[in-house]
Amino acid sequence: MSWIPFKIGQPKKQILSKTVERDFEREYDKLQKLEDQTKKLHKDMKKSTEADLAMSKAAVKISADLLSNPLCEQDQAFLESMRVLDTAMRRMDSFNQEKVNQIQKTVIDPLKKYSGVFPSLNMAVKRREQALQDYKRLQSKVEKYEEKEKTGPAMVKLHQAREELRPVREDFEVKNKQLLDEMPKFYHSRIDYFQPSFEALIRAQVVYFTEMYKIFSELTDEIDQAGLTDEQRERETEAKLSELRALSIVADD
Repeated sequence: MSWIPFKIGQPKKQILSKTVERDFEREYDKLQKLEDQTKKLHKDMKKSTEADLAMSKAAVKISADLLSNPLCEQDQAFLESMRVLDTAMRRMDSFNQEKVNQIQKTVIDPLKKYSGVFPSLNMAVKRREQALQDYKRLQSKVEKYEEKEKTGPAMVKLHQAREELRPVREDFEVKNKQLLDEMPKFYHSRIDYFQPSFEALIRAQVVYFTEMYKIFSELTDEIDQAGLTDEQRERETEAKLSELRALSIVADD
């Protein structure tokens, strides 16, 4: 959202006080920042859910590849571990999909709808600025005739200019007052609007990670028969790698 005021000649009479101008600019600036933040949050939430889905889909792909590995045909214990892992990854993917669907409905969609309000607000500001331009132009016209010699024709033109100015001034004052009244209300309403969405986001994450804790706890219980620590597993892997390196077919020349 951007606001570029019209550049026109200024009448001698001050139409808007500096206080009113500052108030309008302050409130509108807050809404511009709110629009930018809303769009950024909407974009980031979409990227986050897309990354979440990609992660769980990749995990399922990895477990499926391991399950189809020829090693599984030769080692029944390894085959059973891979089946358990594959089941766990598919459960994770299912819960992740549910979480993403919930976030889409309760967070991403409301953010998109909220962003859709700003074009109308921007248009209202443009109409107000157009009304201000017309007001200033006609006010300058009135002032021009006021400065002329008070002849019959000049007085007629002055009267006509004042009559032309009156509805334009009233139109601007209505538009200006409406925006000054409603822009702060719109800005402060953001909390009531977004709070349910963010609460729903937290609930979706809590449910998901609670289920992940259960899934991976069960997975650990089923495949971690030896009960080795990470350090012990690392040493065991290094020992197996050393054995492989000792083979003549992989030895350095």
